[in-house]
Amino acid sequence: MTEVADNSAGVRDLGGCPVFHTDYRVERPALETHRLLNADREAARFAWNDSTEEGFWVLNRFDDVREALQRDADFSNDQVSSLHRSPPGILLPENLNQPQHAEMRRILNPFFAPKLVRRIADRAQERAVALVERIAPRKSEDMATGFGMTYPTELFLALLGLPVEDGPTFQPWVEGQFTGFFDKSPQAQQIAAQTRRELDAYFAAAIADRRANPGDPTTDLVTRLVTAEYQGAPIPDEMILTICMTIMAAGLDTTRSALGYTFLHMATHPQDRQRLLDEPELWPNAIEEIIRLYGLIIQDGREAAHDIDFHGLPIRKGDLVWLGLAAANQDPRVFEDPHLFDPDRPNLQQHLGFGAGYHRCLGMHLARAELVVALTEWHERIPHYRIAEGAQLRERGSQLRLQHVPLVWD
Repeated sequence: MTEVADNSAGVRDLGGCPVFHTDYRVERPALETHRLLNADREAARFAWNDSTEEGFWVLNRFDDVREALQRDADFSNDQVSSLHRSPPGILLPENLNQPQHAEMRRILNPFFAPKLVRRIADRAQERAVALVERIAPRKSEDMATGFGMTYPTELFLALLGLPVEDGPTFQPWVEGQFTGFFDKSPQAQQIAAQTRRELDAYFAAAIADRRANPGDPTTDLVTRLVTAEYQGAPIPDEMILTICMTIMAAGLDTTRSALGYTFLHMATHPQDRQRLLDEPELWPNAIEEIIRLYGLIIQDGREAAHDIDFHGLPIRKGDLVWLGLAAANQDPRVFEDPHLFDPDRPNLQQHLGFGAGYHRCLGMHLARAELVVALTEWHERIPHYRIAEGAQLRERGSQLRLQHVPLVWD
């Protein structure tokens, strides 16, 4: 259970809020993180969490989280995680504030709009079918390290205009980067540093090639970036490199994570799986409900742009603020029976799984389309499966991902 303490130390004014001690950066048994988040939400409307060196304010209820996400003048994107501070501009466009953010999104949005999704739909279906048909005879697959990673990696390369055939080379680099994001041990950081150098070299070569031999800027994102202007000048190579790395980190890990939790749910709730086998047209609704129910990005972090009185909360300029997306998505004040999977839910699209406000997820249309294709094609070919006997399911902290999802079928 979440630990709560009174603010008796008197170090700073917490406005009467309790202090939470739960560290959300650590690995836990599968689904334990959501249980702790829900307990936090119901324990107090606002709190202070002291599990990090700096500490941070906690907002977990739906209305408060949504309001703060929409108040970009008060809550700055200079920091986008409450769990640690990052150097300025390490993520683009996430770390940009208005009006710079809006200008960068105008450059990127065409590649993530529904029109683009329709353009890559055939490629997505082709790759999903080929991968599932190759997997089916094995009668087993670890969704976290197999199909769940290979499929989004290939589509990411296609989006950027890079060779899909580079997937097997690219995938270990991606794994190395994800390890470094969430594991701060010296060994993990050494692996991350080496793979970052290799990824930088790969993207730098692609950028140089597009500068020398531009492709179609309407279908090739790297070409779009090297030919676009930002703030009245060509975008520097270093910024393009950061954008490519950010899109990779944001897109690949979340798609893999969503697939992992979807297959865990369907493997352990055969009645839900059977309904979707009978009514595959429900997959788009089912995915919205999975995103709500199994929030992967448990928090959006913000930095207070100035001193703020947020409904009595005495936030100081520079404070880090946790905006609890996952807890908000299971808030019973907004979602009836929030712990139930219900693809017929009347407010299905109201969830904050993709955030809200100016920084609403750039790739949300693409993510939805990728997931619909993958899940439809998988279940047409492998409709019945289960979690391997004796599997110990655990989830990564900070940004949730099931470390292994071992599926077996007859």
